[in-house]
Amino acid sequence: MKKKLKSAKKIVQSPFKNYWSKDNYIILILGLVILIIGYFLLSQPPWDNPLSLTLAPIVLLIAYLAIIPFSIIYRKKTNNNNDNK
Repeated sequence: MKKKLKSAKKIVQSPFKNYWSKDNYIILILGLVILIIGYFLLSQPPWDNPLSLTLAPIVLLIAYLAIIPFSIIYRKKTNNNNDNK
């Protein structure tokens, strides 16, 4: 007599399932808005305008090197009240 083996369905959950929260998306959208502002400042005539030569690159660097990476690595801290007192 042969026994039929039940094929077990394994549900593999992604470790990144709950990683992106609403806060991450808000920070990312803020970074994109700052990028748009930076490129708008960069496009202001004339080309040798101090606004487009100094302020716009600083705004773009802040958006690219600080805000967007922060939106990727940001994670809320969880409080565990199971501390041994």
